[in-house]
Amino acid sequence: MRTSRPVAASLAVAGYIVMIVPILFVVATAFTAGRSLKFPPEGFSLRWFEAAFSYDPFLSALVSSLELALLATLLALVIGVPVTLAIHRGRLPGKGIVEGLFLSPLIVPELVVGLALYQQLIIGLRLDNFPVLLIGHTVLMLPYAVRVTGASLALADPGVEEAARGLGASPVRTFFTVTLPLLRPGIFSAGLLSFVTSFNNVPLSLLLQSRDFRTLPVTMLDYVQQSYDPMVAATSTIILAGTVVVAVIAERTVGFARIFGGINR
Repeated sequence: MRTSRPVAASLAVAGYIVMIVPILFVVATAFTAGRSLKFPPEGFSLRWFEAAFSYDPFLSALVSSLELALLATLLALVIGVPVTLAIHRGRLPGKGIVEGLFLSPLIVPELVVGLALYQQLIIGLRLDNFPVLLIGHTVLMLPYAVRVTGASLALADPGVEEAARGLGASPVRTFFTVTLPLLRPGIFSAGLLSFVTSFNNVPLSLLLQSRDFRTLPVTMLDYVQQSYDPMVAATSTIILAGTVVVAVIAERTVGFARIFGGINR
């Protein structure tokens, strides 16, 4: 294919290679028949997938990660959607400052956020680890809720809401019958992004989790430090496959391109 920007195209190809090739190595080693992480794999076997599904620490950590990701996503949407409406439809003073505040977790390193929560809430207020971990994950998910739903709202025609109010609909009825359906693709996309990001989070979870509540990525990290067998590669492949399935379903049902196209406007 000919392109008018050969340097940009070459950098894009190099970037895809850097991101995809290591993933292919992990997936290949997950199907090895050997007893250690080695490439090329020694034969073909599904034994490590069976081991991953029967390993109790991974299963309990999976339940913990799902619980944490669902709660954090729900809280982020409950907070983020009203903030988005206030920024884009309300008369909120200092809208730019408010939006920048809710997008700031994308800039601040997660370890800094985690350390601040640890010092102020766990040490200072003596809160349990799980509520603080949930707060931390919710804070990290807020930018997705505000930015993605904001992009969906920016693509919507405000005249539709004005027409509903002009026909006598109350603000509450207008929200549930007009605004919320317009926001539904953005809410769905923000929820998926938040869930996947929270589920795969390591730095914040590593700093704030307790012995009684451990997430799957951190449990996998601990396992790699103690063992060198391909079970972690098999678990990673399962998570990757699940993420791809969720992304494909979301693209077919909502259309990520339309939502993220609005972000760049």
